[in-house]
Amino acid sequence: MSTRSILINFLLRNRHLLSGKKRKERFDMNTSIAAFREQCEKGAARMAKLPPGITARRETIAGMEAEWLQPAGADPAKLVLYVHGGGYVSGSCSDHRAIVSKFAATTGFTCLLFEYRLAPEHPYPAALDDTVAVYRWLLQNGFENHRIAWVGESAGGGLVLASLLKIKDLGIPLPVAAVAMSPWTDLTCSGDSYHTRNRYSLAPLDSWFVFSKHYCGDHNPEDPYISPLFGDPAGLPPLLINAGSDDELYDDGAGFARKAAEAGVEVRFTEGRRQVHCYPLLAPMFPEATDAMNEIAGFLKHHL
Repeated sequence: MSTRSILINFLLRNRHLLSGKKRKERFDMNTSIAAFREQCEKGAARMAKLPPGITARRETIAGMEAEWLQPAGADPAKLVLYVHGGGYVSGSCSDHRAIVSKFAATTGFTCLLFEYRLAPEHPYPAALDDTVAVYRWLLQNGFENHRIAWVGESAGGGLVLASLLKIKDLGIPLPVAAVAMSPWTDLTCSGDSYHTRNRYSLAPLDSWFVFSKHYCGDHNPEDPYISPLFGDPAGLPPLLINAGSDDELYDDGAGFARKAAEAGVEVRFTEGRRQVHCYPLLAPMFPEATDAMNEIAGFLKHHL
């Protein structure tokens, strides 16, 4: 593990100390989701500048605000449909623009970022329905399924996998491949890593349990379209899944990858040793993140 990785991971895990707090924040059902969203937006605003060569274009797609982030010289027929994270309760084009534009610049592919409806105002199946609707719109507007790859991080990674199960069952042509970074695949939060990695995780204490209740509403969290870990992955396109070994969602990613492999899916699982949640998105801050992002870029270029 590189020295830079050790330092940056330490700072991220202990950022509450840098803000004068002795302990990590703990979420409960009374925690303000509006305040959490505002905090995410403010944090993203500090990194709002687009990388060189990236253009952004807003559009309303299937009733949702969306943003095309296009690198100079990108093939207009090839697309990454990017599904943002945020625990199903936060996330927008503005708070993910910096992340996704950097992703577009690194991979060389145009990315489409969109704002699916959020819980608790819009619990399941709103986010799933919106993701399927955006993909249907793409297929109806000139994009071919074998030239579309899906990418998602955290809850967005889980939503990618859940949506793949849904469109497979609906008989809609599947995308050529998908990437899920630290995917949230088990909203029962039953994996060991929710407890064994809790003190190392970047997320506020108990936040995943709170987010799950907001998103699931009155629905069973074992529904495969909520928790794809409980679904049948047979027939899915090639997958690249990664997760940091110090992340609460580690078992979610590893478990889905294992189940997919057993079902005959072409799947690659990469464990980021002692890495945190969605660590590839920290590239190029330290070598391990850069290596993981390069692996994702290579995977997308191979399939697209």
